[in-house]
Amino acid sequence: MNDQIRRNMPLFPISIVKQLTQLSARQIRYYEEHQLIHPARTKGNHRLFSFNDVDRLLEIKSMIEQGINIAGIKQVFAMKEQPQTLIKQVQGEQREQHEVSKKELLKHVKQDLIYSEKQGRSSLIQGELSRFFH
Repeated sequence: MNDQIRRNMPLFPISIVKQLTQLSARQIRYYEEHQLIHPARTKGNHRLFSFNDVDRLLEIKSMIEQGINIAGIKQVFAMKEQPQTLIKQVQGEQREQHEVSKKELLKHVKQDLIYSEKQGRSSLIQGELSRFFH
């Protein structure tokens, strides 16, 4: 089990989170209402918090102490998540470009093979490909 999975596992009831963060239950529920945290729920509808939820609550507490309001905190979190979204988009585009280049390569190989056959000579590519096909 990797560290990211462990950090996202819902483990702590609100009573433990209150002790860890020194926030009141009302404050924690308020941050949940504003969708700053997303604790898991048990079948009995009790909140269970992960390590990441606790870290985020501590970050929220620190920003509140610095005078940042809820709207500002939401913007800070949105800006933090934005690079991850951009990275995923760029990676997706790179995969698409990689696929296009594979298609282009196959097209060029095919054209070279056809051209060399028409000229009555073997191409270098045929010699290289012969290593893979016995």
